[in-house]
Amino acid sequence: MNEGTLLNNRYQLLERIGTGGMADVFRARDLMLERTVAIKILHETYSNDNAFQDRFKQEARAAANLSHPNIVTVHDFGFDHGQLFIVMEHIPGRDLKTILRQRGRYSVEEAIPLIVQACAGIGYAHRAGLVHCDIKPHNMIVTPDGRLKVTDFGIARALSTIMPDERADVVWGSPQYFSPEQAVGEGPSPSSDVYSLGIVLYEVLTGALPFTAPSSEELARMHLEEPPIPPSEYIPDIPPALEEIVLKVLSKEPAARYRTADQLGRVLLRFGTQRDVTPVPALNLTPEATNAYQQPEPPPHTDRQPAFTLPEITIPDVEVSLPDIDWISVGLGLLALIAVGGLIPFWIIIINLYNPR
Repeated sequence: MNEGTLLNNRYQLLERIGTGGMADVFRARDLMLERTVAIKILHETYSNDNAFQDRFKQEARAAANLSHPNIVTVHDFGFDHGQLFIVMEHIPGRDLKTILRQRGRYSVEEAIPLIVQACAGIGYAHRAGLVHCDIKPHNMIVTPDGRLKVTDFGIARALSTIMPDERADVVWGSPQYFSPEQAVGEGPSPSSDVYSLGIVLYEVLTGALPFTAPSSEELARMHLEEPPIPPSEYIPDIPPALEEIVLKVLSKEPAARYRTADQLGRVLLRFGTQRDVTPVPALNLTPEATNAYQQPEPPPHTDRQPAFTLPEITIPDVEVSLPDIDWISVGLGLLALIAVGGLIPFWIIIINLYNPR
């Protein structure tokens, strides 16, 4: 299908913005609502399969019910010119895989917010009962302002209706990112998406994949049997806690991973938040600190606010003076005390007179 084609008398194809093994993506114009959209048109090989058509419609309806800031919204789907298509919101930006090819990798401070956004969108779908099945950087769109959106929900699940012998190369799309249970043909679960998210996180941090092989069969074996290369082999300064998170996500057994994308997102968010907290400097109360608190020099950080410094504390000199004593008043007080004391014997005599023993 080419630019200029009109689909269902409504969507005008403007330009091809992407192509893949199963579909082409076009920027298009919705003539009815007068807005720009993105349309993914599946190749005729899949569009002519009746079972796939039914499953595609079912999955497209489910994906259209997802409304989340980190998920590409599905507007419509249809069939025209002998091909199935799905209409989505148009996101200005590039897919994460293209960005990684150009820049290599992200720093820890840049990577964590991106993956947390992916976890938020995928976790929302998990709570709605949907598993993506094909998590990879190709299906993540990053906008110029750093917003990440996940796309292609449901298409991989629809592809599971085609012939089993084609699944390795088509259903799971990219064997570099599928989970061990998907490698042996088992049904994917939320923890399968978490494993694939772990591979994306690994690639974003290191610029490399944990497993590479010349064939999908060898990749499947590595996912099932081989331990991943520790990320510290590529970036020696990776925080040990973050490396532990990555290796946990890439566990072979689903039960050993984080159960959902939401859980992984919370762990990464907590890790990122703890790294952003500037420790309070210890007070140096040595004799040299006479008029101010002294503190050690903070480590240099170019991308964070400098640690605060305590203000200099000065104690003003206070002149203490004793009040003047009024000796006249003191003398009068003593005389009064003596006079009262002298009346005591008089009162004892009076009491004895009226109360004889």
